[in-house]
Parts: sequence; structure tokens; C-alpha cells
Amino acid sequence: MVYGDLQFFDIIIFAVVAAFIIYRLRSVLGKRTGFQKNINHRNYTKKETKPEEAKIPQLKESELKLEAIYKKVSSFNHKEFLEGAKKAFEIIITAFNKGDKGTLKNLVSKDVYSAFEEAINSGANDPNSQFYSLVVDSVEDAKVENGTISISVNFTSEQITSDNEESIVKNKDTWTFEKPETSTGPAWLLVST
Repeated sequence: MVYGDLQFFDIIIFAVVAAFIIYRLRSVLGKRTGFQKNINHRNYTKKETKPEEAKIPQLKESELKLEAIYKKVSSFNHKEFLEGAKKAFEIIITAFNKGDKGTLKNLVSKDVYSAFEEAINSGANDPNSQFYSLVVDSVEDAKVENGTISISVNFTSEQITSDNEESIVKNKDTWTFEKPETSTGPAWLLVST
């Protein structure tokens, strides 16, 4: 064999390899025909997105101020909030009566905690006091400002001392709860009593 014959043989091998690669690419990628749409010239239309209208459920007359929250926070649920507010009221008052500062610290703002702490230190709390009844009277105020949801609730509570039903003490309180607008958790902070 002469040197020139080897070059011819190399060219044939490269041609076969190239033909095989082209065949495999064509089977994987496919072949473009004249009937296909040109994908580079698609008409992209921007869909107009309408802002979702707030779905405001049926509210009692005493809860109408909560409409302001529903208009700005789509995930708000007034029933969950009011149930949570009642539970928070009971937990906070019970913790106050027992002098449980650790529980109070997690549920109230620094200013409210300072006031509770001062009252506990001066002996204004009564460890023998317990709940007899608790009612949410109405929503005093509800707003969303500067990324914070703020709701003030009017409560009427009755407490008894040492299981004596003749010692019922009736209190009316307005408490304000807050949480960040972007928060998805159920935790609200008591910021004013």
C-alpha cells in the first residue's frame, strides 16, 4: 500500500462517520418542512390581568369594619381572626392573673408587656381569678397601613374569684392586635389594651 491509498481510506472513514452523525442528528432533531410555522415569528400577546376583586363574605353589623382588611389582604379570614382573638384574650388574662411573664412576653408588644409586668410586680393581678364568660362585642377599628394589619376588638368578659359565682366581675376592654400584611401565620401581637 502506498501512502496515498491510506489518505483515501481515511477520507472514506471520516465520510462514513459524518454520514452516521448527520443521520442520528436528523432522527433526534427532525426535519423541517415548508408546512411548519416559523417559531421565530410567533405573535406574543400580553394578556391583560384584571386585579382580583376582593371577596368579602357576609359580615355581621358589628364586624363591618373588617371590610377594609378584606379589600387589601386576600388571605384574611375574619372568623379565624375573631376566634383567635378570643383565645388570645383568655390566654393573656390567665397568664396575667397567674403572673406568667414568659407567656405574656410572646403574645404582647414591649409596651404592653411593660405595663403587665409592672402590674404583676405591684400585685395587681389575682391568681384566684378565672374566666366565667367572654364575648366579642364588636370590631372597633380595622385598617392596613404601612404593611401592617391593625384590628381593634371590643370584648366583654366576666371573671370570678375562687370559684365563687357571686363574685362575678364584668369588664369591657378594647384590645388592638397587629401583624405584618405579608405574614401567613396565625400569630397576632397585642399592641394596645
